[in-house]
Order: sequence, then structure tokens, then C-alpha cells
Amino acid sequence: MPLLAEPVTSTPDLPAAADVVIIGAGIVGVFAALNLAQRGHSVALVEKGVVGGEQSSRNWGWVRQQNRDVREIPMAIESLAMWEQLSRETNEDLGFRRKGLIYVTRSQADLATWERWGRLAKPFGIDTRMLSAEQAREMSSGSAEPWIGGVYSPTDGKAEPRLAAPAIARAAMRAGAAILQNCAARGLETTAGRVSAVVTERGTIRTQAVLLAGGAWSSMFLRHHGVSLPQASIQATSFRTEALPEFVTGGLSTPRFTLRRRLDGGYTIGLSGRGRLELAPQGFRYAREFWPMFMARRDKLAIRIGRSFFNGPESGARWTLDGISPFERARMLDTAPQQVLIDQAIAAMGETFPALRGQIRVAEAWGGAIDWTPDGIPVIAPIAAIPGLTVATGFSGHGFGTGPSAGKLAADLVAGDPTSIDAAPFRYERLVDGSKLTVPGMI
Repeated sequence: MPLLAEPVTSTPDLPAAADVVIIGAGIVGVFAALNLAQRGHSVALVEKGVVGGEQSSRNWGWVRQQNRDVREIPMAIESLAMWEQLSRETNEDLGFRRKGLIYVTRSQADLATWERWGRLAKPFGIDTRMLSAEQAREMSSGSAEPWIGGVYSPTDGKAEPRLAAPAIARAAMRAGAAILQNCAARGLETTAGRVSAVVTERGTIRTQAVLLAGGAWSSMFLRHHGVSLPQASIQATSFRTEALPEFVTGGLSTPRFTLRRRLDGGYTIGLSGRGRLELAPQGFRYAREFWPMFMARRDKLAIRIGRSFFNGPESGARWTLDGISPFERARMLDTAPQQVLIDQAIAAMGETFPALRGQIRVAEAWGGAIDWTPDGIPVIAPIAAIPGLTVATGFSGHGFGTGPSAGKLAADLVAGDPTSIDAAPFRYERLVDGSKLTVPGMI
């Protein structure tokens, strides 16, 4: 099992009570914990595994505004500023650097999409620039591909997933939050229909406010309490290389692979849209909601029946608050990487950058479970059926970069404070009240 996130020392004792209990110590959960603790709230953050152990340490590390769904642009803009600010304020190295992000292509359709996005983004003041064929080749130094153009955002950046969530968790602890790892939340207790406690494997924490930031596990947790959340997981593959010559300083997206320059001199490599879909009870439950997205992406997905049918966040598991829960049986959702995708990525890199042939060595490979909503937009909202419960989940593969603002928005909602961005696009009800869900607009 890869150790992707830097270790964090837990708070030793389970508090008897807290103003807010946060379930899930991914990037959004830790940013919410820091925000709430800084406002003077007592916070207990419980995590079934370790801080950042799942998708928050397994993503590409891009921090971007460019090519976001327009509904997410305000959150992306605010997050970019927060990444920079928090790097200074916490005295922690989050690995954040503004090194720019580049997309290149051989498709006229891609260029048209990027030009259309640029027009939508113009009112937000984002610095995004279309690239000519010559500029695209120059900015992907050493590329042998006949790019016809691209798009570039010089102010976008990158951060180190293995560093970021642990660093923010430590900052939250210094602000007074309790961080409890290997401490699964089994469920909620309610009094007169309102949240009154969180039951964990180590005991009960009394509270009147809960934030569920459980990533791929959120739908299962909510279903236990009679709340339906359409959510699906795609198992993705990424890997990092040993040190290579620097030919891209930030991030580069090509039609066949993406890469990001790491602080250690290697590159994190991913394959956009490629992955494995495992058939499972939750998938059948929400098949109708996800059918349009599946049809749009089916040519990039390998479909099979696997362990997810019986174990993990999409199984039909049932449990009681006084018994072992599925969250304790799977401390870390560590899906196996697909070797075929790794081989394809290495071959594509060698074809694109001939000077790298024979030099690309895999230092570590890993799998991850990306949790999706039917419209590719997260839920960051209170759950009216259970007063006191707020959810922040379903970030659909692009939550790392927006983690600071998403955590802040969730903290605002939990605390009942004014929000700095509009929360309406992320309301829970849109997924269950018959609203017409638009096709995801991000790339």
C-alpha cells in the first residue's frame, strides 16, 4: 500500500463534546476544520484512516481556474488566493507554486471549446491565453507532436497532495481543533430529529453540528440515515516518475496524458478520463441519474464486477451504531492501479517527448476512487431532513484545487455565517428534486 500522505500525529483523547464534528480528513475537511477553529469554534475532526489518505493525496496536484465549469469559477478564484495566503500564514510548505498550466491539442474542436470557455470566463478576469501552433510547441519543450494550438493560464499553479492536507491539519490543531485518525464515525444520533451526537468506534461526541466530508463514502453514510445522494466512483490510475529533466515547470495536459512537475524533480502522470468502473449496488441504484455521463465517457472506461460489489463505499452494506461499520473494515480506499494505463502513458510520453525514451522510470503507482455527482459539481449544503447536518462531497475529480474555498464555504454554512461565494449552485436538492441537471462543463 503506498504511503502517499505525510504522517500527522493525532490528538490523543476523544473529546466528549464539540461545537462541530467533521467526518473525513481530506482536503475539504481539513480546510473546514482550520476555518472553524480560527473562528473560535471547538472542532473534532474524525477520520477512519489517516489525514489525506484517499483521493486528497492521490490526485494530480493541479490548482487551476482555467477550464473550470463556470459554476465553480468563483470558488476556484478564491481558492487560488487562499493557497498563496495559507502558505504564508501557516508557515507550512504546501508545495504551492504559481507555475502556469498548459493545454495542447491537435483538435479544432478542443480549440473551439477553449475559446468558448475564455468568453465565459472573461467577466471573472481570469488570465487565460489561446496559443498558436508555434507557441504550443514552444511551451511543451521537446515535443514532437504537431500541435495546432492550445490554451495557457500563467497564474494557475500546483501544490503537493502528499503535503497539503497534512499541513493544513497541523495548522488546524494549532488553532485548537482535535484531529482523530483511525477513528471511524459509525453514524449520527438525533434528538427531536436534530443532530445531537456522532457515534465513533472510540465513543460518542456530543454536538449539534456535523459536516460530512467523506468523499466516496458520503453516499453510504447518508443512506444509513435515510438520505439519498446520487454518487458514483471511478477508479483512476496515476503514478510518479523518478527525477527527469525539467521540460515543463507547471502542468501540461495533452490528449493522451497529463503531467505535473513535482518538487522532488519527477513528474506526476495521469490519464484524463481513463479508469475503471466497478459494478456495485450503489451504481445500480443511481444508474438512471448517471446514464448521460456514462454514455459520454464509456469509451474511456473499463467495466467489470470487482470487490466494490461486496466491500467499500458502493456496496449494500448495513450496520448498527454498536457494531463494526464498513468504515472500519476499509480504513483506506486503496484501489489497484491499472498497469495497462501506466504502460500506455509511458509509451505516449516517449512518443510525445522523444528525448525521454528509455528514461521514464516509475517510482510509485497508485489507484484512487474519484467520487462523482451526475452533473460533475459538488454538493456543499445543509441537509434539511436532518437539521444540523451539512455535506461537502462529490467533487468529481477536481476538488483538490478548490479545497480551500470549498472548506471555507462549508464552514460558513455550518456556522451560519455569510458566505463569500454563492452557495446556490452546490445545493443538495438539485440532485433529488427533479431539477434538470446540465452536462458537466469542466474539462
